[in-house]
Amino acid sequence: MGLYETQYRESIEKPDSFWGRAAKEIAWQKPYERVLDDSNPPFYRWFRGGMLNTCHNALDLHIEQGRGDQNAIIYDSPVTDTVRTITYQELRDEVALFAGALGRLGVVKGDRVIVYMPMIPQAAVAMLACARLGAVHSVVFGGFAPQELAIRIDDAKPKLIVSASCGVEGKKVIEYKPLLDRAIELASHKPEHCIIYQRPQVSSSLVKGRDLDWGEATAGAAPAGCVPVEATDPLYILYTSGTTGIPKGVVRDNGGHAVALKWSMKYVYDVQPGDVYWAASDVGWVVGHSYIIYAPLLYGCTTVMYEGKPVGTPDPGAFWRVISQHKVRALFTAPTAFRAIKKEDPKGEYLKKYDIASLKYLFLAGERLDPDTYHWASDMLKVPVVDHWWQTETGWAIAANCMGLERFPIKAGSPTKPVPGYLVEIIDENGKPQPRGTEGLVAMKLPLPPGTLPTLWQNDEKFKESYLESFPGYYFTGDGGYFDSDGYVYIMGRVDDVINVAGHRLSTGAMEEVIAKHPDVAECAVIGVADDFKGQLPLGFVVLKEGAAKGEKAIMDDLVTMVRDQIGAVAVFKQAIIVKRLPKTRSGKILRSTMRKIADGQEFKVPSTIDDPEILKEIEGSLKAIGYGAK
Repeated sequence: MGLYETQYRESIEKPDSFWGRAAKEIAWQKPYERVLDDSNPPFYRWFRGGMLNTCHNALDLHIEQGRGDQNAIIYDSPVTDTVRTITYQELRDEVALFAGALGRLGVVKGDRVIVYMPMIPQAAVAMLACARLGAVHSVVFGGFAPQELAIRIDDAKPKLIVSASCGVEGKKVIEYKPLLDRAIELASHKPEHCIIYQRPQVSSSLVKGRDLDWGEATAGAAPAGCVPVEATDPLYILYTSGTTGIPKGVVRDNGGHAVALKWSMKYVYDVQPGDVYWAASDVGWVVGHSYIIYAPLLYGCTTVMYEGKPVGTPDPGAFWRVISQHKVRALFTAPTAFRAIKKEDPKGEYLKKYDIASLKYLFLAGERLDPDTYHWASDMLKVPVVDHWWQTETGWAIAANCMGLERFPIKAGSPTKPVPGYLVEIIDENGKPQPRGTEGLVAMKLPLPPGTLPTLWQNDEKFKESYLESFPGYYFTGDGGYFDSDGYVYIMGRVDDVINVAGHRLSTGAMEEVIAKHPDVAECAVIGVADDFKGQLPLGFVVLKEGAAKGEKAIMDDLVTMVRDQIGAVAVFKQAIIVKRLPKTRSGKILRSTMRKIADGQEFKVPSTIDDPEILKEIEGSLKAIGYGAK
């Protein structure tokens, strides 16, 4: 039995011994009484009775261990032409001072603080300062629409909001303060104060008596110490979109989160304390929480905070420049970032300008990694390209090729095997486990491991209804997939991305996989559109690479033939539209359900998470041109 199998079995059969050993890496102010408290299913709790402080584990502990002069954060902002390094000692001092400022304004353990910030170090300072005080932060992606921010204000009921005067997106400066003011106006709950970090690009006007400038707030504040909290106390709330449009407040606890994330750095990502680790995401997303801020700092790495894009800031070599300049060991980003680079620089000319010998791994997650993008990245970088799969709700990887545990051969299209702690099963619609090779619904046997959501913010019923009631004893992921004969898991996409063509259930993900293999295709999406005769028909959306070799008609003919050959005539794939770009969330997920509603002529709401709303108008126009959409 290999190391993976031994560790995995222990994590499932003896979770107390497995996670108890991992918990020794955390500094506890008071030892926990139980590793797993399973006395009140389905509400499982980890490290019940233990007390700790997450900020102490992320900052003070490293200083105590003699690492105070090591860089904690490298802030790299091509959009403002800034690079700044912050040591663990400097970061701890900034965080303690800001925590003192929050405390002076009445923020205490258990209070909520909304952080509405761009990708600047002050966002990390605000998050860690909340953790230092035992306050619960809720980061809302900077620039979110006022209505969406107002909904989150009313749900979290923050005592205070921390924001900045603006964000910089490529060449655009987005003023945050008018959006924040409007959100507070719309919200029923009113925060007592707002602290605004004034950036050089924009100076915001402040509301007298409510708003404070960051410098004014911290002037004369006494640095705050770490407040011990229960392992089961909330560290943060992160809102994820719900099907009804009302966001769900995913709760993360302190104890299980610290244990799981620190474990993952060593065993999933194979990095060492002192290594430079870069998650090219945003603090507004779960990846930013877990792998820009908490996991790297808990483990003693140097984390990169990058305020830029994969292309256009200034060119498709942006990522290679950061890796080369800062000696990045592991990069974690979304497949969409690599598709953007591939589209603009398919032959990797920009890569040749940089020495990226420090890079040992590329980790991709956030959406399905199509084999074509996997092979392109693998061929270009000559390092392991590791697809791994997880969700906002889990906070860290469910399935991965654990590079620090035991490396398995990589199979394109699979995130490899379940990570220790997660008992992943494929079940049918009646909850019956399916044999290997049979596609079904992806579910996880309860209890979930540490670091995953214990519930939704002040809504236990919604937690049960959203994740647990469909299949009692399981957490339902909402994804479809299967295990192959080697025990590799394949995630085929959201269950609502399965279409029903004349009674045949077909995966749009499988069709996308075929289309992505075409040498002229940079990116694609397939949706099911309503059809009176067959129920649904697949419709493709294709973005071509720069300088595509063939004409559009020839490419379309190729795609129809390829899908027919590789999936079969049963797919009835006959039509695709060539578009300049696909509508996506800011985290890179393609808005397939919105595209489907437009195609079917249904009412749709422009998602608050959309990267650029103008793209939907282009999609609407393209669909109307071929007879789809509102009549």
